[in-house]
Formats: sequence, C-alpha cells, structure tokens
Amino acid sequence: MEYVDKIREIAKDMGEVRIMEVCGGHTNTIMKYGIRDILPSNIKLISGPGCPVCVTSQYDIDCMIELALNGVKVSTYGDMINVPGTKMSLRDAQAKGADIKTIYSIDQILKEPDRVFFAVGFETTTPMTAKLLNHNIKVFSAHKLIPPAMRVLISEMHIDGFIDPGHVSTIIGSDIWNELNIPVPQVIAGFKPESLVKSIYVLLELIKNKEVKIINEYPEVVLPQGNMIARKLIDKNMKSYDADWRGIGIIKDSGLIPRNPELDARIIYKDMLKKVVTKENIECRCGEIVRGLLEPKQCKLFGKKCTPDNPLGACMVSESEGACAIAYKYGRSLSE
Repeated sequence: MEYVDKIREIAKDMGEVRIMEVCGGHTNTIMKYGIRDILPSNIKLISGPGCPVCVTSQYDIDCMIELALNGVKVSTYGDMINVPGTKMSLRDAQAKGADIKTIYSIDQILKEPDRVFFAVGFETTTPMTAKLLNHNIKVFSAHKLIPPAMRVLISEMHIDGFIDPGHVSTIIGSDIWNELNIPVPQVIAGFKPESLVKSIYVLLELIKNKEVKIINEYPEVVLPQGNMIARKLIDKNMKSYDADWRGIGIIKDSGLIPRNPELDARIIYKDMLKKVVTKENIECRCGEIVRGLLEPKQCKLFGKKCTPDNPLGACMVSESEGACAIAYKYGRSLSE
C-alpha cells in the first residue's frame, strides 16, 4: 500500500497523465490484479502493441497458410495456429490436411530440419530463431522490435511515459534505451503487481519533474548491457527490415529476417506467395486496440461473436498477452 498512497498523493498536483505499458505480460498483471482500479482517475494506463501474436500482419499469416496448403511443412508456436487469416486460420488449414505442427521448444524443429518455422515474437524469442538459423533451418520471420514501434506511437498520440517491457529489456539491456531518443520518461518494470505499482510511482515522479530518464526497476533480471550471448547470436544470423505491424503499418527497421537468403522462406517461396491476397475483417478493431486507440469493449464483436473459443481477431487469441483475451478472461474493461 505504500506506493499506492504515494501515487494518490503525487497525482493530486497533476493533470491527466497517460502512461502506456507496451508489454502484454504487464497488461495481464494489471488486469489480473485490478491495478487500474486503485489508481486516481487522472492516471490513465493504456495498453500498447505488446502482444506479438496480435501485431503479426494479416499478410504474413495468409502467407503461411498459403505455404501450408501447397505442401510446405510448417511449425510454429501454439497461439499462432488460431489467429484468423483472410479466409481461414492455420488450424483450419491443418484440418484440410496441411502439415502444421505447434511447438513449445525449438529442439522439436531441430529433429525435423525439412520444416519451415513461422517465427513470431519480440526481442525475447528472437535468440531461439537465431539458433535455428545456425542449424540451417528455413524461417519465415515475423519477428518485431519494440523500440521502433514506440517511436511511432509517441509521434501519433499523446503519451506522457512508457512502462518498458521487462522481458525485452532482458535481451537488449537497460543502456540501449538511452540511445533510442524516445522523448518521454521510461521505467523498466518487472511483472509482479508490487513491481508495477512502484514503477508507476517512479514514472509519475519523472513526469512531474519533467525528467526524461530511463529507470531500471527490474535490475535483478535486466543488466545494463543485456544478454550479450543472445545479442551476438541475433546479430550473426539476422538483420533488420521494414516490418508490417497489424494496425500500425510498415515501420522502418522494426523487424528481423534471416541474413542468409537461402534460409529466408519469404525468398525461397516468393513465387508461391505471389498469389496471396489479404483482406482485413473491417468489423474487427484489433488494429486500433494494439495502438491504444480503443479498448476491447469498444469493438462490437468483443464477447459476442468474438470469444477465446471463437476468435475473430488476433487480439482475442493469446490469453497471456492479447488485450481482448485478457479483458475477456478477467471480465474488466482496460480503462476501469
């Protein structure tokens, strides 16, 4: 309660403050423990694009479905199989006979080197993909980098401060945030509720004092230089490219693809992918939700046609990181 009281006290002398948490894991903790409920009404927490499943572009999903339906053996992480594409999901393609396997460890792919890995995730899961490339496994990479997206969001909407992702920072380190020139204060937070509450207070202090600093409130895990072994492995096997984010669009140097074109499934199967046509579901508001412009209950599909058992949008798929799935699970509005 110490930091809750401190938040209430400092908030008395502040106008509306808009803080974005850009990690789906943080959104999960905030919703699960009702952290928004204990904040003063002028302190607004906004959920950002912190769910890698959610921000994977419709086109990339349609590409993987096309490959699978044309006989390419595909492996991917569990949640991706349920994300709706334009005509179907990977699970639907699997039901039509496509060879699609969900995995929980990259070791499963190393045993079947003839498969293409549909790689998704932020900096946290990228080292595993880089290891696969070390073993000459073909990869269709939809990996995204969080900092470039944050720069885009701060240019498009009013955000007073960021709660930086803890797991991402474990890989890239705390020092690198100082090099990114994001013009608002940031606090790297852990995932326990007490850690998040303290981080919110620290961020409010920085905002009130107009200090554009990065504070590491997760030092037990996040080192200044990050994980150098993982960073070197990524740099050896992957390079940046202009990635397509659901709801945001193309962001320069915001994704990672294989350095070796002979392992890049986008290049290997480019002729097969020429016929892919993508169409967004105009009723689904996932694109606006990942940008923090809407909350799940403002989508007319939420909780009615679109549920975790029947997801019509990517934000309803991941129960641990997807804003809609989290809101549905805990029965709360993200703004309440």
